[in-house]
Amino acid sequence: MGEITENTILRSLKKVEKWVEEHDYRAYEPFDGLSSPLRSLTFKNLLLDRLLAQTVRQNPFNLRPFLGIKPLPSTKGRGYMGWGYLTMLRTTGDSRYRQKAVQSLEWLMENKSPKFKEYSWGNHFDFASRGGCYSKDESIIVWSALIGQAFLDGYELLADRRYLDVAESVCRWILGLPRERTKMGTCISYMATGQYSIHNANMLGAAVLARTGRTVRKEEYLDVASEAMKYSCSRQRPDGSWWYAEEPRYRWIDNFHTGYNLDSLKCYIDNTGDQTYREGMCKGLEFFKESFFGTDGCPRYYHNRTYPIDSQCAAQAIETLSNFSDRDEECLALAVKVAHWIIEHMQDKEGFFYYRKYPLIKVKTPMLHWAQATSYRALALLLSAISGASHRAIPRS
Repeated sequence: MGEITENTILRSLKKVEKWVEEHDYRAYEPFDGLSSPLRSLTFKNLLLDRLLAQTVRQNPFNLRPFLGIKPLPSTKGRGYMGWGYLTMLRTTGDSRYRQKAVQSLEWLMENKSPKFKEYSWGNHFDFASRGGCYSKDESIIVWSALIGQAFLDGYELLADRRYLDVAESVCRWILGLPRERTKMGTCISYMATGQYSIHNANMLGAAVLARTGRTVRKEEYLDVASEAMKYSCSRQRPDGSWWYAEEPRYRWIDNFHTGYNLDSLKCYIDNTGDQTYREGMCKGLEFFKESFFGTDGCPRYYHNRTYPIDSQCAAQAIETLSNFSDRDEECLALAVKVAHWIIEHMQDKEGFFYYRKYPLIKVKTPMLHWAQATSYRALALLLSAISGASHRAIPRS
């Protein structure tokens, strides 16, 4: 069925890079519905807020221009773009990526959440879901930990001590979050306003604590990371999967949160040398490979259901598979398959990636973090993995 080469991936990556930069790092997001002036009509009632947010998110047509929702900058999106630039700098040696990475990291430092002394980040819009509502200034551990990883890459590649200081500050913020303490580990909360025990958030926090703790030789970071991993890994299901969270209302298994868990566990093991959960990681990776992809590389959203085909699932799948390609040969070939599928089916001729695909329609609304920035970082990581493995084309089937 042909081959996909490094040049194919590079062309796709350059197209999305150009689109993001030409749009000044501004676009829509799936959950930005509460940015509409119509929000005043919900009176901040959670049910009405959710109705507005989900109407905007789930509609196959882009209602945002008609509802007064404007494209906005995104700390999450800029974090992934900065992380992608650093990956490209490491892979290509092109000094232009140094400048772009520095600009992104500096922007992130200037745009930290004003609610907290330490560095942390959240959404650039109010958010409402079944779990409740929180404001745009409310940092969450998922984005803070991931952006913290980008700053660690920046420190290692650019040798700027300020970036390590930012990562340490992120860790101090994480240590200040509530924790659920159990006999089988401790779960770090999703955010500061209460205890929200979510596996991917807990494990992402543990990963950045472990990596920073190894770098600065801080035992407290390593101890908290160990307890957090104990919590989530002791609750890994027999087939290698994780529920999104343990509460009955959160018991689903999806592609990209599983990817977060695996990346975090690998980061933890690599930085601590703790082999306690290596078997669980291997079992989780096998579950991931077997459950979330069609034979053509199409990413499935859930372990037992394909639709909606989502750009975030595709991007995170490529990232996770690329991360594991140094220890599992199947991962690189599968990552290339997924990349080929999304380039062929989800990338617009203008360069941006579509949000979602349903059986009869594609939702083409250009998002920033959810599709462009995550896809950019993922393709950059895949390009790096291919370059490291060999300089020849890799069969995609």
